[in-house]
Amino acid sequence: MTGPFPGIDPWLEAHWRDVHARFMVYACDQIADRLPADLQARIDEQLAVEYDDAWRTISPDIRVVKQPMTHRISPTTVTVSAAEPCLIPLSDEPSTHRHIEIIDRTSGERVVTAIELLSPANKVGKLGRDSYVKKQTEYLTSGVNLVEIDLIRAGRHIVAVPFDRLPPRIRGQGLVCVRRNTYQGAEVYGAPLREGLPTVRIPLRPEDPDLMLELQPVFDEIYRKGRYHQTDYSSPPVPRLSKSDTGWASERIREWSQSH
Repeated sequence: MTGPFPGIDPWLEAHWRDVHARFMVYACDQIADRLPADLQARIDEQLAVEYDDAWRTISPDIRVVKQPMTHRISPTTVTVSAAEPCLIPLSDEPSTHRHIEIIDRTSGERVVTAIELLSPANKVGKLGRDSYVKKQTEYLTSGVNLVEIDLIRAGRHIVAVPFDRLPPRIRGQGLVCVRRNTYQGAEVYGAPLREGLPTVRIPLRPEDPDLMLELQPVFDEIYRKGRYHQTDYSSPPVPRLSKSDTGWASERIREWSQSH
C-alpha cells in the first residue's frame, strides 16, 4: 500500500529512526543490484580516514567499495533516467591538493562513495551539527564522493553547499546534494513536498557510469513494510506544515482514506 503523498510523507519524520534503518537496507539492495561486478555496497561500517596527518574512524550510512575480483559476475542492466540536478559551481572554495585514501581497516578496500541519509540529530542542536559537519569535511577532503539526502524539515540547512548558493526555487524543501571528487562544485536535486522523490545520479569511480538511485520506490517500500498506513493522520506532523501545505495535505489524506 502506498501512502497519501506523491513523495515523502511528512508524518514519517516522527518515526525517523525506523525510516532511517529501513532506508539503509532497501537503498543498499537497490544499489547492489546495479553496481559494476567489482564494486560492493555495504551498510554502516566504520572507516579509517587520514585527516590532518592523523587517523580517525567515521561511519557513513552507505558506502561503495572496490574489492579484488575473484570471478566475473554479469551486472544487472537497468535503464533508469535520473532527474536533472542544479549544478552549483563552488570554485571559490579552497582547493584540496592532498590525496587521502579511505580504507576499511579489516580488508584494506578503498571507499569510492559515501551516502548519508540525514537525521534530525544531524540538523538540530549544536553538538549533533558540529559532529556531522566534521564528518562532512573529512569526506570532502579525503577524495570520497559524497551524497547527502536531506528530507528532514526540522533543523537548519547543513548539506555541503551554502544555502545562499541554492536557486530560490529549491530552498526550504527536501534536497539531495552530490559532491563528486572530480568536480569542484555540487549537484543539487530538489525534493518538494508535493512531488515524487527524484531519481539521482550516484557517482562511482571516474571510469564508471553513474548509478541511478530511485528514491521513491525505496520510500514506498518503507511505507509498505513499515505499515505506515496505520499512521494517525488526525494529529499534525512535527514540525507542522505551512498553512497552504496543511490544506493540501488534508485533501490528499481525505482522498486516500476514501480510496482505502
